[in-house]
Amino acid sequence: MKDYLQLGIEKGLVSFNEDKSRITYYTIPQNKSYKYSDPEEKVRAEVFLQLVLDYGYPIKKVQLEVQVPRRTPNDWADIVVFNDDECLSPYIVVECKHKDVSEQEFVQAIEQGFGNANSLKAHFLLVTSGIKTLAYNVADYKSLERVANRIPKIPGYGQTEINVARFYKGGVDEDGNVQEDLRVISEDELRKVFANAHQALWAGGKRNPSEAFDELDKIIFCKIYDERAIRKRGVPYDMQLFKGEKPTKLLERVNRIYKKGEEKEPEVFNSPIKLNENEITTIVEFLQEVNLGDTDLDSKGKAFEEFIGSYFRGEFGQYFTPRNIVKFIVSVLPITNEDRVLDTSCGSGGFLLYALDKIRKQADDMAKEGYFKDPIEQYNYWHDFAKNNLYGIEISDQISRTAKMNMIIHDDGHTNVINCDGLLDIENKKHEEGETEEERNAIDAFNRNTIESQTSNKNFKPNSFKYIITNPPFGSSVKATEHSYMKNYRMSIKQTDWLDGLIGEKQNSSVRANQSTEVLFIEQCWRFLEPHGILAIVIPDSILTNSSMQYVRTEIEEKYRIIAIVSLPQTAFMANGAGVKSSVMFLRKYTTEETDNIISIKQRIQTSIWESPTAKSEVRKLQKECKEKIRLLLRNDSYKENKEKIDEEYKIRIEKVKEVILSAYTSECQKVLPDYPIFMAIAEEIGYDATGKKTSNNELDVISEELKKFIAAL
Repeated sequence: MKDYLQLGIEKGLVSFNEDKSRITYYTIPQNKSYKYSDPEEKVRAEVFLQLVLDYGYPIKKVQLEVQVPRRTPNDWADIVVFNDDECLSPYIVVECKHKDVSEQEFVQAIEQGFGNANSLKAHFLLVTSGIKTLAYNVADYKSLERVANRIPKIPGYGQTEINVARFYKGGVDEDGNVQEDLRVISEDELRKVFANAHQALWAGGKRNPSEAFDELDKIIFCKIYDERAIRKRGVPYDMQLFKGEKPTKLLERVNRIYKKGEEKEPEVFNSPIKLNENEITTIVEFLQEVNLGDTDLDSKGKAFEEFIGSYFRGEFGQYFTPRNIVKFIVSVLPITNEDRVLDTSCGSGGFLLYALDKIRKQADDMAKEGYFKDPIEQYNYWHDFAKNNLYGIEISDQISRTAKMNMIIHDDGHTNVINCDGLLDIENKKHEEGETEEERNAIDAFNRNTIESQTSNKNFKPNSFKYIITNPPFGSSVKATEHSYMKNYRMSIKQTDWLDGLIGEKQNSSVRANQSTEVLFIEQCWRFLEPHGILAIVIPDSILTNSSMQYVRTEIEEKYRIIAIVSLPQTAFMANGAGVKSSVMFLRKYTTEETDNIISIKQRIQTSIWESPTAKSEVRKLQKECKEKIRLLLRNDSYKENKEKIDEEYKIRIEKVKEVILSAYTSECQKVLPDYPIFMAIAEEIGYDATGKKTSNNELDVISEELKKFIAAL
């Protein structure tokens, strides 16, 4: 991206005061100073410098705030470029608006610009918000013409012919003349492009925001496909406005691109474009100059997610993972191009994109060291990983398509993103000979609720992924009455505590009425992982600290080797709309034998402690004493009241005994169960504050280097 302000300062075209609150333009015959804090002034400064630096107009022919005659009330043109050195013959009139201008205000700015240009008898008009720019030939057309007189760009200094297009591959036309190529823009600008385009489609209620997003999504797909289309250097891109072109022609061209997408990606391009020619034109006006392919991963990812987050936030607990956390998790894992990687709730694909980027960088480094015989081999290294080893699941249809779009931008992998509930059972059960009709119906009911039945992709298999990197939805509950798969999760079943069972306080195991999504995802990830595969998961701290979650911690320690727990600040997700205190937990799945061994050891310790002289006898003594007291009360009129008191006294005393027994159990487990180190860290600053604003300190960078070493040592 060209820094026009810095270039302008270096060439003596502009300067700023100390606090950059005012800008001075060194125009001729007099310098002019304006308030730079004005958003429109920021746009005007950039256009002024482009006219001089890119279009080549002599500064003596460029004037600011030119009074327009015969306008009531008095009006002033933001910038006027003149034909003559005396600045008496206006050539180009420029109307500037701020970057957040609405589409309706931009249309009004066009009319204001035409009024000024006609009054000044200028030849050309340029209207820009910095995000959207339109140019017109005013002099050679009727005063009310707004389509046939549209031109791709204003002419440069000394240029007599107007180009058919504005953007050419390679930045030159077919004759070798220097032209514009697509430009990489900042994260903030990209976010505004998406937001303004969406706002134009929504049009204050013409469509609901979700429908508008869907249609914008389709045009972004077309933009990506157009950028990636094979074309010679010097050939113009299709997703732009051509000189004097009718909107119907642009609509036809966009639909042709979309048709190609439908043929190649039917699961992504799964419904026709519903926009009319004028709406298509408006969206292309916003997108035409942006180079989506070359915009860096961080900027693109954050712009996508901040834009769509306002429309999908909270859906099934949907909050996007901040990029610093995504980068931290992916960076510490030793993922290679041969490893199968999954995100069970992938959102817009952040974890998948960074995993792919990690493998691409590996390929780049290996190429420098001479590992590949040719570029094709280097390409296949990361491309085959994207195609065969990178998988995602997303419950929202719209967001899953955004994930696929993200993957398309970064070259393949998109076919492995499926749209379904990530908590569905993994694979179908098989029918067997001799089964009863009741058994057959039960199996069929089970199979209707499997991931396998929801997709044609058979690679979402249990026990097959080396790494799962995910931030499951927080705070939502899955209800047993709504999702039959609940009964197939161990952590959805109320389990009687081992000591209560031995004491005689047994309860029938039953399915919980509901269970939090994050708990179910921990168990689902265990099903997907291969033995010794690693799960990196963002979890709410309640799982680590609440006494009611002890059964979850017990399941974790029996099924996983805990590698690391990294505490995140309270503000980690506030900018994305969530304030839950969270941590990142790294777990390595035990083999079946290892899990069975741990459970067996625990059961032996439980039996041993219960059979000890003090434990069982003390409990039995209390139980006998309680029964005796109750027996003596049977003929007493106040039996019920006194029984309640005795029951409460018994409960208090039995709880104290249980505490002693459980303390002995815990102590014995610590002696006998496998002992291993756990990496623990607290990150108080992670590179951004509660509003999402970037800060200078990111402790995750330091933690990641140490955690990499720790994981490597395993």
